[in-house]
Amino acid sequence: MGSLEIRSAAECRWDLVALGEVMLRLDPGEGRIATARSFDVYEGGGEYNVARGLRRCFGLRSALVSALADNPVGHLIEELIMRGGVDQGHVRWMPYDGVGRAVRNGLNFTERGFGVRGAVGCSDRGHTAVSQLRPGDVDWDEIFAAEGARWFHCGGIFAALGAHSADLVTEAMTAARRHGAVVSYDLNYRPSLWRAFGGEARAREVNRAIAPLVDVMLGNEEDFCAALGFEVSGLDARLSTLDPERFGAMMAQVAAAYPNIRLVATTLRSVLSAGRNDWSAVCYADGVLYRSAERPGLEILDRVGGGDSFASGLIYGLLCDFEPQLALEYGAAHGALAMTTPGDTSMATLAEVEALVRGGSARVQR
Repeated sequence: MGSLEIRSAAECRWDLVALGEVMLRLDPGEGRIATARSFDVYEGGGEYNVARGLRRCFGLRSALVSALADNPVGHLIEELIMRGGVDQGHVRWMPYDGVGRAVRNGLNFTERGFGVRGAVGCSDRGHTAVSQLRPGDVDWDEIFAAEGARWFHCGGIFAALGAHSADLVTEAMTAARRHGAVVSYDLNYRPSLWRAFGGEARAREVNRAIAPLVDVMLGNEEDFCAALGFEVSGLDARLSTLDPERFGAMMAQVAAAYPNIRLVATTLRSVLSAGRNDWSAVCYADGVLYRSAERPGLEILDRVGGGDSFASGLIYGLLCDFEPQLALEYGAAHGALAMTTPGDTSMATLAEVEALVRGGSARVQR
C-alpha cells in the first residue's frame, strides 16, 4: 500500500477513460415492467456511469471506450451520452444486419421497487456490440500515450460480457499502467452474466488474474466473496448489514494478497425497505480503515447506480489529491444524492455534494 502517483492534468487530455457497455434503460416509473404501457428512457452502464459522474457532476474530462450497433437504438444511446458530456471518440460503430442476429445494443428494464417490493432489473444484452470486442481492437497506446489519461476505470460487468472481454480488460490495464495511469476496478459481480462462462468459479479465476493490475479496488460484500473468494470473519457477507470493522479486516486481507492495490473501498448499506437504506462507506489505505459519515434511513427514489456514483465521487477526491477520509466522504455523499433521482446516472451538482459533505440538510434552497 502507498500513495497514488497520478499524472498531472496538464499533460493528459483525459482525467478518466472508462471501458464498458452502455445500455438503453427502459423505466416504467412507479409501475411494473410486465404491466407497463410506457417507459422513460435513460442510458446506463456500470463503467460508463463513473465516467459520466466525473464529467457531469465534477466537471472533469472523461472518455468512453465502447461499441454500439449502428441503428436507431444505437444513435439514441449516442444522443443520451452526448447529454452527459462523455467523449465518444473511441466508441466503435458495428454494422447492423437488420435483425440483431450478429450484433445489437443492450436493453435494461428496471423497476424501482417500493416498500417490501425490491427493485428488479431485467437485462436483454446478449450478443451486444461491445461484448464482441477483443484484444487488438483498441489502440490503447493512442489513448494512454498520445492523448494521455490520468485514470483508467473498468469492472467485472464488462469482464463478463463476452468470450474475449476479460482479455481486453487485461490488455487495457497493462497499457494504462505502462503509461502511468491509475487503474481502478469495480468487481460488480453479476451471477446472471457469469452463468454462461463458468459461474462463480470462473469469475474468481478471471478477477484473481485481473487484481494484480489494479491500484484501486471497489466492490460490495458479495463482490469480494463471490468474485475474489474473501470472507468476512464471523459474518455471512451476503447479508445486507455489515460491521465496518469486520469488513475492514477483509479489506486488509485483500491488500495483503495484492500489494499492488493502494486503496480498497466499498459502500455499506442495510436495506430497510426498497425506499429506505442505512447508507455509509469505508475504505482501507496504508493500513488505516476510514469510515464515512453514516446516513441512517436514507430515503431512496432509485437505488441503481448509487455504487457507481460513490466510485466517481471517490475518484474525484483522489484525482484532487484529497486525503482518503475526504475522498471517501465525497464518494458517499455523491452516491447518496444519485439515488434521489431517476435513472442510473447522477443528476447531482458539485455544490450539492460539497454541501452534503459539510453536513447540509434537505431544507428547501431559495
